[in-house]
Amino acid sequence: MGRSFLLARIAGIKILLHWTFLLLLGFIVFSEIRRGGDAPAVLATVGFVVALFGCVVLHELGHSLTARRYGIKTHHITLLPIGGVASLERIPENPRQELWVALAGPAVNVVIALALYPFITSFAPFSESGIGNFATSQGFLHSLFRVNVALVVFNAIPAFPMDGGRVLRALLAMRLGRVRATTIAAGLGKLIAVGFVFFGLFNSPFLVLIGIFVYFGAHSENVAVQHVDLLHGYTVRQAMMTNFVTLAPTDTVQVAADKLLSGSDQDLIVVENERAVGVMTRLLIIESLRANRAAVPVAEVMSREFETVDIGAGLSGVYDHAQRTLNAFYPVLENQRFRGVIDQNNIDEFLKIRAALAQ
Repeated sequence: MGRSFLLARIAGIKILLHWTFLLLLGFIVFSEIRRGGDAPAVLATVGFVVALFGCVVLHELGHSLTARRYGIKTHHITLLPIGGVASLERIPENPRQELWVALAGPAVNVVIALALYPFITSFAPFSESGIGNFATSQGFLHSLFRVNVALVVFNAIPAFPMDGGRVLRALLAMRLGRVRATTIAAGLGKLIAVGFVFFGLFNSPFLVLIGIFVYFGAHSENVAVQHVDLLHGYTVRQAMMTNFVTLAPTDTVQVAADKLLSGSDQDLIVVENERAVGVMTRLLIIESLRANRAAVPVAEVMSREFETVDIGAGLSGVYDHAQRTLNAFYPVLENQRFRGVIDQNNIDEFLKIRAALAQ
């Protein structure tokens, strides 16, 4: 997602702030000053936005902590101008688990709204309380209450992969199976996304962004589910690459650069006694050459931290993991012995072959 800054860790989950969020705050401050707002008004408005996104973090934590109950980790939660995104290790395949995970986020907003309600019942009716009136505690709490109610209502829209869409997919999957349910939910989600975009063109640019996010999110997740189903029953052994380039720990960076140029591999495995001991990525090779370390053995610069997969592992699981990993590339091991490599491009080629044979 580009450059993000670590804000905090809550329950072991990293809360990240995307750099574009700072642009949002800058735009809000500029708009308030342009309207003639004084310093207290600007601070109150910024404070409200921070409180709003605090509610968004709690919403995403609702998803994350519920997923944790089912053994699913959350890598991080990222705050974007259009909301928050929880990076779950995977989406539960069990429909009942997905249902509870999807409902947990909006449930948090319901709890926040109920907690705020006693403090706003004596205030002016909704129609008389402007959502921009944050300078008083009444306006601040009333607006925060309304926003949480709006988040519950908005997330109830069955636009997959939004929360409402995931609830719909989970309910459909209980009767139709995950693949068919995803196709239906994604189709409806894309239709609603187009509506978001058209409505947003005349009313709200943020709704346009949400519509685009929903449309492509629905499309990509539907494709991923279809692919996982197609790969079901196959193992890494059947798809891995056995024709690959390797390095010895004593080979120099220059040798690595020459091998990089002579083939199509972007990452080279360093092998010693049939064991993968490191990885020389394209970036590492280039950085080493820039640092005038061409004559240095790769053992001194290689990355020793890398993921591996077992030769008998299910291919659908590796594909699902690779979808959530940038530049996924894994050495394949058999009894801890190096036997091959597998990456995203390799899996994509296998998918194309299987799809062609299926037709």
